[in-house]
Amino acid sequence: MLIKKNSEVPWSEITPRWLYLNRRKFLTGVFGLTAGALAGQTLRELAWPTQKVQAAKLSVAAKSPFSTTEQVTPYDDVTHYNNFYEFGTGKEDPAMNATRFQTSPWSVKVSGLVDKPRTFSVEELQKLAPLEERIYRHRCVEAWSIVVPWIGYSFSALLKEVSPQPKAKFVAFESYYSPSQMPLGSRAGIELPYIEGLRLDEAMHPLTLLCFGMFGESLPNQDGAPVRMVIPWKYGFKSIKSLVKIKLVEKKPDTTWNLANPVEYGFYSNVNPGVDHPRWSQAKERRLGEFFRRNTLMFNGYDQVASLYTGMDLRKNF
Repeated sequence: MLIKKNSEVPWSEITPRWLYLNRRKFLTGVFGLTAGALAGQTLRELAWPTQKVQAAKLSVAAKSPFSTTEQVTPYDDVTHYNNFYEFGTGKEDPAMNATRFQTSPWSVKVSGLVDKPRTFSVEELQKLAPLEERIYRHRCVEAWSIVVPWIGYSFSALLKEVSPQPKAKFVAFESYYSPSQMPLGSRAGIELPYIEGLRLDEAMHPLTLLCFGMFGESLPNQDGAPVRMVIPWKYGFKSIKSLVKIKLVEKKPDTTWNLANPVEYGFYSNVNPGVDHPRWSQAKERRLGEFFRRNTLMFNGYDQVASLYTGMDLRKNF
């Protein structure tokens, strides 16, 4: 009988660490619950009691029509299963290691090909447009997904404030990085600070969200406090966290994962179940809190962005 070595097993096929470590507790819970009670609990809730951190309440003007009606992923899953390599490469590391991350005061510099370059405080940014709650699907390249009630507004509102120049074709983003606050960043295996980019028309699309919170409160540190991007039709690593710099440029900017491994991570990174990651299939995904996999949707189900890529080969431009 042939046995696969660990290195040959794709990450998407590996049982999540939180479930593996708590498998006995989970099985005890399963057999001790009625079917009705089990339906109301996620696997993670059985493994870890929910521990909610204190956060500032955010005043939301309205629920966005862009919201999905799918069931929201539990808060504990969203805040304890993260990719934020500055605070460690394990999924549970950011929740443990970002507790003392200082996010106030905070500013975001907008520069480049704009008529009105400016540095905004987070408080100034929050006042540029009414805050909405947007329940978005969020798909990770590692074949897991979540549904989160994010709070923010369309990023286009910020761009209109600074007046992009005609030569501007792309938007480059940079996250905060401080070795003193993020000592584990030296072990991240990627160059820091983290950088990302979008085409200007992608950035101007109303689905592209400048995000300040989730679940009615400000963002937890491990989820990108105090301000981040959320681009729901792209894989999660495009939604840069802890944003400090935005620059409008004429040429396509570099991005962290594309620089680190261009064969596996393209500039566009649209959710496309027809293009496999070199080490695993993208055809299916596991929603956090669920055991069985579901089919991955093209553009993560956000078909309204399809026109942005008319005529493009989405296998070549992955």
